[in-house]
Amino acid sequence: MRILLINPNTSRAMTAKIAEAARGVAGPDVVIDAVCPATGAAAIESHTDEIAAAAAVVELVAADRDGADPADAYVIACFGDPGLDAARELVEAPVVGIAEAAMHLAAVSGRHFGVVTTLSRTLGRAHDLVARYGMERACVSLAATGIPVLDLEDTGSEAVSLIERYGAEAAAGGADVIVLGCAGMADLCTELTARLGVPVVDGVAAAVGMASGMVRMGLGTSKRDEYARPPRAFVGVGAVEPAFAGGPGVTSGARGSSATPRIEGTPSPQAANSGVFA
Repeated sequence: MRILLINPNTSRAMTAKIAEAARGVAGPDVVIDAVCPATGAAAIESHTDEIAAAAAVVELVAADRDGADPADAYVIACFGDPGLDAARELVEAPVVGIAEAAMHLAAVSGRHFGVVTTLSRTLGRAHDLVARYGMERACVSLAATGIPVLDLEDTGSEAVSLIERYGAEAAAGGADVIVLGCAGMADLCTELTARLGVPVVDGVAAAVGMASGMVRMGLGTSKRDEYARPPRAFVGVGAVEPAFAGGPGVTSGARGSSATPRIEGTPSPQAANSGVFA
């Protein structure tokens, strides 16, 4: 099984970190390829950024779909779930957003959950997604730490302590589970779970688990009505070619008429949980 993990921002460092978290929960028969656009938004921290991110997601999914080895499932690694509906129109394979997956699994793990995210300006989008996914009763808090997305690239930063503080406040306010509201937080999940004493859900891990489970069940994206093929082909805003994040097992594979770099990693058999905008 091959899952294409799409980081809609242009950070290769963050893409590599997200890919590592995804491989930590993928089964031994799952290959995770992780890509990000070579041009576009450096971080998804505004509605303008989200438009660029959604366009990049659509172009990357379309390029993979038309390649020699289309993915069995797609994961959109940004907590705003940009381009999710449009991507679902393009393929019959499962397409999973990390906010959607995290909220659903959190609602199974406990009765109530709280979301801890990055900048306060992203809280409106988070509120919208809570409503869209029918989580108004389950979600008891949404908190912004004020941490810029790209600061999460620095593994030596004090971000984990700040996120822990807001997570503890959410737990004290009735949250049985904490949802990490940024893909860039994916590597903090295990440590935060130990510190907070309640389950902490990373959307990247949640989405990979949900996507791979759907593939094993033979569940794809319905082509009836809303997610039917679009009546007109998507015309991109520019040549948004995928960029790979450096690391072991990186190769270049053919996609359409051009060579597209991608990560070819050996999936980890370990099931370690490690993850609106990102």
